[in-house]
Amino acid sequence: MAKIQLGIAGASGYGGQELLRLAVRHDDVEIAVAMSSAGNNETQELPALKNLWNGQIEPFSIEKLIAKSEVVFLGLPDGISAELAPKLVRNERKVFDLSGAFRLRNKELRKQWYPKSPSLPATTTYGLPEWNREALSTANLVACAGCYPTAAILALKPLIKSGLLADKAEIYIDAKSGVSGAGKKPSERTHFSEVHGSIAAYGIFSHRHAAEIEQELHRPVTFVPHLVPLDRGILETIYTRVNPGTTDQTIREALDVYQKSPFVRLTGNTPPEIKHVVRTNFCDIGWVLEGTRLVLVACIDNLVKGAAGQALQSFNIAHNLEESKGLL
Repeated sequence: MAKIQLGIAGASGYGGQELLRLAVRHDDVEIAVAMSSAGNNETQELPALKNLWNGQIEPFSIEKLIAKSEVVFLGLPDGISAELAPKLVRNERKVFDLSGAFRLRNKELRKQWYPKSPSLPATTTYGLPEWNREALSTANLVACAGCYPTAAILALKPLIKSGLLADKAEIYIDAKSGVSGAGKKPSERTHFSEVHGSIAAYGIFSHRHAAEIEQELHRPVTFVPHLVPLDRGILETIYTRVNPGTTDQTIREALDVYQKSPFVRLTGNTPPEIKHVVRTNFCDIGWVLEGTRLVLVACIDNLVKGAAGQALQSFNIAHNLEESKGLL
């Protein structure tokens, strides 16, 4: 069987480099072209992939991307993806977009949080494989779920759908992420001397991932992200209340919806840790219940399950391949 020809735009960024690292191990794909972000005219090599991939990261060209690729992964800023993805779809290329440009279905919310994404192509599918497998099988444009929303939605959605969460229960999400979540472009906030030895909350009531979480859960949340001195990884501690009569067993039964999901692992009453998911596509979920008070803890690698791995998992489903191909 002929290998599927992949194009990666934004291959020089953290998410793009992870895509390259994963794709070179995938038996059914060939990296036809890897390009930097638009505006970068330099050819680059990646020392980390030496002897694994002999290609180079080329200057960006949408014409070459269309000519050489059947499937395109976009690891680009939101505004650039908003412009390029519809053009690629019109040229009959399947697109897996790691940016947030097409995640929000509500036009007003999209205008608020992603002002350069005024329209949503009809073929767009939200790329959280555990909950959208059927839609992914026919998708032309996949808006891969955000890193923070991935952990929160995977932990909370089964409990909401099963009716375990109290109807008016507050949901508080205390999220902590390594600095790679801010992208590769340097800034004062992610400078070593600013991050080292410190933890800082940011984006309180003003982080766009809150809108994405609320969209998928159909519940309001209080979401507070924190920057921690790690290069990668996300840990979210979620506080809420369940209905009277909820037990540890009924929580496990609700989360057992993931029994056939190869990348969700339940840790029970032992809270998961970032070090156990780093460089993997796993989401580990643990919980502790006391009366009607419930604490959930979810961990992912923000660059894998929160970005590149999620995209490749969605790609596998869309092409009727084994879901874990290239990811285990």
